[in-house]
Amino acid sequence: MNGKELLKALDYIVEEKGISREEVLEYLEQALITAYKKNFDSKNNVKVVIDPDTGNVKVISYLVVVDEYDDGEEVVDEEGNITYTDPAIPSDAQILLEDAQKQVPDIKVGETIEQEVTPKDFGRVAASSAKQVITQKIREAEKNSIIAEYSDKQDELMVGMLAMEDSKNYYVDLGRARGILPKSEMIPGENVVMGSSIKVYVTKVEANQKGPLILLSRKHYGFVKRLFESEIPELVNGDIVIYSVAREPGIRSKVAVYSTNENIDAIGSCIGQNGSRIANILKELNGEKVDLVLYSENPEEFIKNALSPAKDAIVSITDEAEKKALAIVSDDNLSLAIGKKGSNAKLASRLTKYHIDIKTMSEINEEANK
Repeated sequence: MNGKELLKALDYIVEEKGISREEVLEYLEQALITAYKKNFDSKNNVKVVIDPDTGNVKVISYLVVVDEYDDGEEVVDEEGNITYTDPAIPSDAQILLEDAQKQVPDIKVGETIEQEVTPKDFGRVAASSAKQVITQKIREAEKNSIIAEYSDKQDELMVGMLAMEDSKNYYVDLGRARGILPKSEMIPGENVVMGSSIKVYVTKVEANQKGPLILLSRKHYGFVKRLFESEIPELVNGDIVIYSVAREPGIRSKVAVYSTNENIDAIGSCIGQNGSRIANILKELNGEKVDLVLYSENPEEFIKNALSPAKDAIVSITDEAEKKALAIVSDDNLSLAIGKKGSNAKLASRLTKYHIDIKTMSEINEEANK
C-alpha cells in the first residue's frame, strides 16, 4: 500500500462511514508507533508522521530537552516499596540541556531534537497496520451507526422478518440489526412461520460490544397502544388521546381513550367504519378481545365505563387517598363485572388505578341487616 492508496482508503472511511479524517490519521499513527516498537525498536521516544497530502509515512525519533531528568512521581506502597509513576515525558525521550547543546548550541529547555529513523522495510509494516486499522475503523463505524439508528426505537412498534429461532427465542431481522423476541413474549396461542413479516414492540435498546441489543415483545401493553396509533390517524394528530392501557395477553385488553375535539367520537373513531380499524388490530392480536373505554375525569364515571361489558354499575369512591372504590352491580351483571378468573375486574383496576370492590345490591342489603 503506497501513500496514494493509503489516502484513498482513508477517504473511503471518511466519506462512507462518517469518521473524521483527522481521527483516522491519529488512530493510524498510534498503530504504526506500536508496530514500529514491536518490529524494530522498543524505545518510547518515537512518533509517526503521515503526510496528509501524499500519504508518505515517516518515523521520527525525538529527544526533549530538560534541565534535569524526571523519573516520575515517587510512590510508596503499604509495604514501603518505592515505585514511580510514568513521567510526562518518557525517560528515554529526555536529554539534559548541556548534552543537547553539544548537538545544537542554541537549543533551549522544552525544545526537541528530531531525527528520521524510518526503516527501509517499514512500508510493508505500515501497509499491514493500515489495513488492520482501516478494517477496525470500518467495523467500529458500522457498529456506532447501527447503535445510533436504533437507539431511539425503544417503546416503538417495528416491523421485521422472522429470521431464525432457538429453544427460547425468535430472532427478528429489523434491517441492519436483529432483535431478540423471547418466546415467552409471544401472544399465548399464536403460531408464526419463519421468513414471515411480524410486528413487534421494542422494550429495550442497549449498546454492547457487538452493536445494539434489541429486546422485543408482543405481550407488552405498549404493543396494543402502538397498534392503535398505527391504525388511527386521530391518535397521531392529537384529536384522540389514549389515557391508559391494561392488558391480559391473549385474553383481553382495555384501552381508555378520550377526544380533545368535541366533534370527534373517540370510541367510534377507534372502531372505524363497519369496524374496519378495530378489525385490523384484533387480527394482529390473534383474537384477543379489546374493550374500548371512554375516559372521564370523574373517577366514578371512569370506573363504571371500565367495568364494561357489565352495565349500569353504581360506583362510589370509598377512599380517595388509598384509591379505593365500590362498584354495585345487579346479580345478572356480577359475572360480567368480575370476568373469567377475575380478569375483567383486574383489568378495570389497572386501567383506572383504583382498587375496585365489586358487590351486588343483595350483598349490600345483607351486610346492612347484620
